[in-house]
Amino acid sequence: MSEIAMIKRILDISLPPRKSAFLWGARKTGKSTYLKKTFPDSLRFDFLMTDVFFSLSKEPALLREQILSEKNIKRLRHPIIIDEVQKIPSILDEVHWLIENKGLCFILCGSSARKLKRGHANLLGGRAWRFEMFPLTSQEIGKVHLLKALNSGLIPTHYLEDGYRKSLRSYVQDYLKEEIMAEGLTRNIPAFARFLDSLGYSNGELTNFSNIARDCGVDSKTVREYYQILEDTLLGTFIAPYTKKKGRQTITKASKFYLFDVGVAGILSKRIVQEEKGFLFGQAFEHFILMEILAHKSYKEADYEVQFWRTKAGNEVDFILRDGEIAVEVKGTNRVDKADLRSIKIFQEEYKPERSIVVCNEKHPRKHGEIEILPWQEFLSMLWNGDLIK
Repeated sequence: MSEIAMIKRILDISLPPRKSAFLWGARKTGKSTYLKKTFPDSLRFDFLMTDVFFSLSKEPALLREQILSEKNIKRLRHPIIIDEVQKIPSILDEVHWLIENKGLCFILCGSSARKLKRGHANLLGGRAWRFEMFPLTSQEIGKVHLLKALNSGLIPTHYLEDGYRKSLRSYVQDYLKEEIMAEGLTRNIPAFARFLDSLGYSNGELTNFSNIARDCGVDSKTVREYYQILEDTLLGTFIAPYTKKKGRQTITKASKFYLFDVGVAGILSKRIVQEEKGFLFGQAFEHFILMEILAHKSYKEADYEVQFWRTKAGNEVDFILRDGEIAVEVKGTNRVDKADLRSIKIFQEEYKPERSIVVCNEKHPRKHGEIEILPWQEFLSMLWNGDLIK
């Protein structure tokens, strides 16, 4: 068994009878490996296999005929797996018929619902639950080698191999550019490639569509469309500013965009984090913590918003959770001093959160007034164990 297959993923697809599911996630996050391990007895159709793809894209009805001719009836009691379902949108009509008329259930796996939505494909009208697969988390890895994680990222194959930089470059070149072109998501690949280069340096920063448009040689509307492509293909997400109560502070209205993996962001920006200090470390460290929070929110089905707070004067708290109840500031330092606490103190005075936390690289937890200063390992343990958010 491969190292990847040996990792126990947190994602839990437990379906009641007659319920189907969509499983979305960026390429190489481990969806197919997870499904093979979790549903070993399932009948499966992989649209990355050219013979399967070409035969079913020409005649989607063949799916129905092949499934109904299955002689091992016990196999049909398990969910039927369709991998890369977005490649043949019309197949969902056949899936719908089989669910309604034969009581079968499916797990429909893919890297993007964009092509399905744009083609007005049958998304099964609530008959399928939605799940998402993220890169590896600290809880799945166990003991995290922090510098390794920040440089290689947490796509399973990248984190587990030594030559991760070549693999990351290949991922960007072969998938982020060529695959997006192959899916017909954008026609202007040179402009999209320039956008990706720009994105590497603006990852985690306030998004200025006009500035990025100038860098890419396209208009702002096109840049917004590029961001939408990345969101739809689960390659990144916007984090909105916390603006519920303005108080005496003037709040920025711009959002931030984060790529789905810290290693992909690093390869796009040509970043190499060589030690656990400094600007590059802090930048990647903040991204790493966010990815853990977003994975936790999804896997635990926790209903909370993830936002940030920033004033036009430059005061900023990295992550505001549960509608202002929890403020989290990330500091890539092994000793948090009073200057590091300035912004979170201002937020605390203005909004009175239930908990104010600074996540850092210190070795032991401590408190400065009402502010909790936590080693990152302890923060993540609290997060995943339900001690921070139920």
